[in-house]
Amino acid sequence: MTFRRRAAGGCANRYHLGMLFSDPVAGPAETLVAELRDVPEWHRGRGRYGVWVVPVQDAALLDYLDAAREQLADLIHPSPRRQPHLTVFVCGFHGEDREDDDFPPQRLARQIALLDDCAGAACSLPLARPDSFASAAFVPVGDPQGRLTEWRRALGEASREIRQSPYVPHITLGLYRRRVGAEVVRQRLSTLAAPPPMLAVRELHYVTYDTRDQLGPLETVHTVTLGPATITASA
Repeated sequence: MTFRRRAAGGCANRYHLGMLFSDPVAGPAETLVAELRDVPEWHRGRGRYGVWVVPVQDAALLDYLDAAREQLADLIHPSPRRQPHLTVFVCGFHGEDREDDDFPPQRLARQIALLDDCAGAACSLPLARPDSFASAAFVPVGDPQGRLTEWRRALGEASREIRQSPYVPHITLGLYRRRVGAEVVRQRLSTLAAPPPMLAVRELHYVTYDTRDQLGPLETVHTVTLGPATITASA
């Protein structure tokens, strides 16, 4: 995508292109190779970047992601230190209040208050077979009940999201480190097993990461715990 460097570092934004390889007509022709380096012209000395995520916590899904990444290891950058997650909302440079892509403490406090009011009960989001942007292979995540939509609406009331392409819920498998054509990508993705059917959502985490380390670990700053799951009795 074409964007100003100030927006280049969000974990959902840096290499996210909206076109999907699953679209044989409008999909990308080939992968986009991710250049992993410090980007001082983007962060300009600002140290941490903040994002709301759903952490992947279930063992079966974690095992699946590990296995899928191993099968794609010759195509994607390894990312053993970056915890698997679903990005919910990209906030900006944590604790800063100088630039239009900064995220000062008062906005975080407001977001937390809004989420506390609307987080609701724990839920499960459906997962689909792996797909890919030009930049990264991923597992698509559905939102049939509009839970992600509601959380994003609440977060957006307190702060503008730092985003340059439409929101596509997904769990990243890896950024590409080789340039290969669309048919290769489709063939390789087709050999992957289907993921577990659901992503369990029990918590929303506000996390930050070191702006100099694009695939570095996420550090949890705040956790919003969802309520007990609602059980509907059958007749």
